[in-house]
Amino acid sequence: MTDLKFCFPDDVPPQIASFDGKVSQMDVGKTGKVGFLKLALEHDSQRNKTIVTEQRTQVPLYVQKALHYDETVPSMAHVFILSPSGGVLQGDRYRTDIELKNKAISHITTQGATRIYKMNSNYATQMINLKVGKDCYLEFLPEQLIPYKSSRYYQKTTFTVDDSATLVYSETIVPGRVAMGELFDYDICYLRTLCYNDKHEIKFHDNSILEPKNQTMNTLGMFGNKTVLSTMFVVTKKENIEELYKTINQIFKDNDEVVGGASILPNDSGLSVKILSNSSEDNKTTVYNISQIIRRQFF
Repeated sequence: MTDLKFCFPDDVPPQIASFDGKVSQMDVGKTGKVGFLKLALEHDSQRNKTIVTEQRTQVPLYVQKALHYDETVPSMAHVFILSPSGGVLQGDRYRTDIELKNKAISHITTQGATRIYKMNSNYATQMINLKVGKDCYLEFLPEQLIPYKSSRYYQKTTFTVDDSATLVYSETIVPGRVAMGELFDYDICYLRTLCYNDKHEIKFHDNSILEPKNQTMNTLGMFGNKTVLSTMFVVTKKENIEELYKTINQIFKDNDEVVGGASILPNDSGLSVKILSNSSEDNKTTVYNISQIIRRQFF
């Protein structure tokens, strides 16, 4: 069994740590509260496709068999991350490690939205570590996060991307269970992203800290008159950046339903894209369209 320390981030922010406390039902570290997934993918030259070469799972995280159904990129491995628990509970500690090697090409997503359930004690964390090796290409595009009323969630995502590789990453957060009358009723959603090159030199660092009870969410600089936020990071070779920057920004012109834009990351590391709307489906479609623009540039 994977131990708690291995799946517990060592830099829990004080805004999150302030909610620490014993969980009366199933406390932190108990069976079913620590989820772990490790995947390694490589290109198989004999079969001319990317395959899973290593897989370790600890419920509530596991994956389906890799599929190869994209006729335009038949060697791309499509992998779906699953969870039988239906969501993230107070005291949960999850860790996902994914590595691509030997010119692997993969699209990884989740079976559905990640629901972060209401909490009356403690908080939940998830670590996501993505390592994209030489000449590899990874799309990591999970479904949206849905933070329920009074939930507390910390996600630490770390990229290690070779200078010759490309990573397309997205995260989407909705305001809660709108149909249940919840709109920005969660306590905190803290999303931290760190990106390194293969020499472990920092390329960029991004924090998104959403505390609706301490912030005015509908102001300029926050959500404005929108409620759904997607962030994409495109880490790629410098020669790809300028063309992608122009093409991606073009899709936001004359679009009243979806607003956003791309900006160039520090150290010419790639692009950051912010997408705002009032519909998770509109955001999902925009993320997909952007990922297709990027994919066409490489394949």
